Amino acid sequence: MQQIRCKPTHFRPRQAFGLALFLVFVTSAFAADAPGIAGQWTVHQSIAGNESDQDCTFALAEGKITGSCKVGDQAPKVTGTADGKKVTWKYDMEYNGSTLTLSYTATLDAADKFSGTVEVAPYGVSGEFTAKRATSSK
Repeated sequence: MQQIRCKPTHFRPRQAFGLALFLVFVTSAFAADAPGIAGQWTVHQSIAGNESDQDCTFALAEGKITGSCKVGDQAPKVTGTADGKKVTWKYDMEYNGSTLTLSYTATLDAADKFSGTVEVAPYGVSGEFTAKRATSSK
């Protein structure tokens, strides 16, 4: 009977480093294609039959959304959160002497557009919105 001898495997740092570098590259390539909220957006909303447009600029750091939206002659500050593809944000604005809080909820499905719902407190009305990534004009 013939005896089979196996060579012991040795840790090879260069190969391990190469594999680790490859895995980082592959995962970062997928992450780069993932939709994100950071940037400039044009938001169209319909709330209780009233339609309006606004331009919003969002920043994202450590799951926190900040920025502002241009609503008529106001530019309220935005605060919110991002958890994977789910995003929520809100801002307060003045309307006919009252403070309204608009709260948005959406799921990011594409890199250049998304949609969701908007709630208006204290009136308890809601609606829908769509957002498209703003394109810079040259």
